[in-house]
Amino acid sequence: MKSSHLSFHSIALTTLIAIGIILVGGRALLGAHASLGLDEKYVLVVHGGAGNWKDESPQQLDTEKAAINRAAEAGYKILAGGGSSLDAVEATLRVMEDSGLFDAGRGAYYDRDGVPELDSAIMNGNTLAAGSVAAVKHIANPISLARLVMEKTPHVMIVGDGAEQFAKSQGIELVSPYYFYNERYWKLFQEVKAKEKNKSAQLPGNERKVYGTVGAVALDQGGNLAAGTSTGGTPFKMQGRVGDSPIIGAGTYANNDSCAISGTGEGEFYIRNTVASDICARVRYLHVPLEQAADDVVMKELVAQKGEGGIIGIDRQGHIATPFNSNGMLRATVRSDGQITVKVFADSPAR
Repeated sequence: MKSSHLSFHSIALTTLIAIGIILVGGRALLGAHASLGLDEKYVLVVHGGAGNWKDESPQQLDTEKAAINRAAEAGYKILAGGGSSLDAVEATLRVMEDSGLFDAGRGAYYDRDGVPELDSAIMNGNTLAAGSVAAVKHIANPISLARLVMEKTPHVMIVGDGAEQFAKSQGIELVSPYYFYNERYWKLFQEVKAKEKNKSAQLPGNERKVYGTVGAVALDQGGNLAAGTSTGGTPFKMQGRVGDSPIIGAGTYANNDSCAISGTGEGEFYIRNTVASDICARVRYLHVPLEQAADDVVMKELVAQKGEGGIIGIDRQGHIATPFNSNGMLRATVRSDGQITVKVFADSPAR
């Protein structure tokens, strides 16, 4: 009888382990290979900035929609081929930086001195390794330099001339400031500069409020998360101003134990509230769904402070969240079926 009793428990334990459940202190814990409601092998989400997208012309919006679609395709190919989430995030954001259509890379805004300054960060959710650069002026793809900081130095952030000296040591060719010439943003800069001389200046952010910062978050087939963000800062900003994008925990964060986040919006609010890490901490410690955690931060706390913007996020089960409190946020999502969905406004396809 005793032998039979032990045999029953052995079979029961074996069955529980097989389905990935172990009882600890009376609580069921899900193992790494257990299904948690989604059967997503890999997911990628990209954003092209939150803000007043209703002011964009249909033609401009179509152009930006096509660009973010190309970026999502680049990241998807890597994930579908078994590549890492880090590789997918970097490749996706390089496409966005190169397009010249967003406030990142070739499309960066001009500061008060008429010079673009760029910031970027990337983070590995598996190891918590991270790298970022800020206030660089001669780097075509800051996201790639941020990754080199993560992988080739003991540091997390390098800024300004030091970051560019490091870039040269890694064989990255520095580009002329003319590489970043953007006729659309140059005209905007000239208009605001003229208003400032007349003592009636209004920052372009008050006139146009499209924060074209770009970001990507990914979950790969190995179950690893990664996040990356790249920006040219805010229009007509003070020289040397650094926003949330390159600050780990503010605008960029990834942790396999919770989620991966990239933010876009008024960076000072994201820094003060450590938005990216706060969302992930709520998921990890309060055990709330990613969507609820993101909504509580973006749609409640930031709104209460009048901080405009949004985030994109993925958790380790492949659930996504894309809340924004502005009138729009350009974003693209692609899952393991390869179907890319591009949206700008709430639950509406880009148009």
